[in-house]
Amino acid sequence: MKISSFNYLIRQGFKGIWRNKMMTFASFCILLVSLIMVGFTILISINLDKAIGNIEEKSEVMVVIKDDVSKSKMSEIEGKIKDIPNVTEVTLYSRDEAWKDMMEKMTDAQKDYFKYAEDNPLPDVFRFNVKDIKKMRETTTQIELLDGVESVQSPTEFADVLINFRRIFFIVAIAIVVALVLVSLIIISNTTRASVFSRRKEINIMKYVGATNSFIRIPFFIEGMVVGLLAAGCALIITKFAYEGVYKILNDDYHLFGIFGLNNIYSFNTMFWPVTISYLVAGAFIGAIGTSISAGKHLKV
Repeated sequence: MKISSFNYLIRQGFKGIWRNKMMTFASFCILLVSLIMVGFTILISINLDKAIGNIEEKSEVMVVIKDDVSKSKMSEIEGKIKDIPNVTEVTLYSRDEAWKDMMEKMTDAQKDYFKYAEDNPLPDVFRFNVKDIKKMRETTTQIELLDGVESVQSPTEFADVLINFRRIFFIVAIAIVVALVLVSLIIISNTTRASVFSRRKEINIMKYVGATNSFIRIPFFIEGMVVGLLAAGCALIITKFAYEGVYKILNDDYHLFGIFGLNNIYSFNTMFWPVTISYLVAGAFIGAIGTSISAGKHLKV
């Protein structure tokens, strides 16, 4: 294609935006709302995944050792626990430490009950975190089979809830994104149909003089892409201000949301370029494809 022809098609694409202001505005609004909803769905998914990751890091497993286990045997148990790939940061919480901590938390009246205790009734305990919460049940089962282990206390049921919640939310998020993209394509395609119909005489003349379908479709493609980029830019600005407002609330109310691991959500600045590029690509793609589909269906006018 000659440069002059390409410049002509680009000019026609921009003229189409101005000539069909109402249709352009409708497509712009549809894309704007869709991109914002898709963007927030993805941002929530990313931060939810991080929040679950923070909870995973705080999901501590406690291995209770039998009373008659010797120090050498405890060292052997500790080594075997550390050798398990999913285990990280193994620490010993000795019975003496546990006794001391318990006594410090007691009132004087409560301490009187243990004043004449000859033996420390508390067990030695190994504490550790898991790298992958999905394998927590498997990891605890392995440790329970070790000789000298009395019991293993772990939040396996809570871990299962987190895993299921993450899976369900991921499926819902994907469904929302796909549905919004499809709805946007359909609505934009129908909107462009009116634009194609209004230019049917012009298209007929172009076809009579030998213009190919691709040549006729390109201005619509450019028109949709430009509208998509404009919608993406506005969606990015709205998302930025809305996200930063939510981010400020979550970080100011540290004590409430910190419990759920939400105080360490990503700031918008850390995700600025990936979000910007994603918005622009998605906006241009949906806008261009939506108009091209409609133009392709209605070239024979």
